[in-house]
Amino acid sequence: MTARKQELYNVIEALPEELSNKVMEYIEYLKYSMITSKAPKNLIVKDKKDLREKLEEGIKDTENGRVCSLDEAFLEIDSILAE
Repeated sequence: MTARKQELYNVIEALPEELSNKVMEYIEYLKYSMITSKAPKNLIVKDKKDLREKLEEGIKDTENGRVCSLDEAFLEIDSILAE
């Protein structure tokens, strides 16, 4: 463990339970933000209207045979997350 990580661990360890839970929630938010900032824009759902449009587009793709296997989808996701 690096000195910086140890310092962070010590700070979190010294916090009251309620505050350390908030710190963990913020860390999860930061991780999510980092992942979504790297993801292609067509994979991010901005709001209900955007979700509906993406679902309708996916249905049309499926009807027209433009699909990939589950393994291919996971490989693509893994490559995005690895960047």
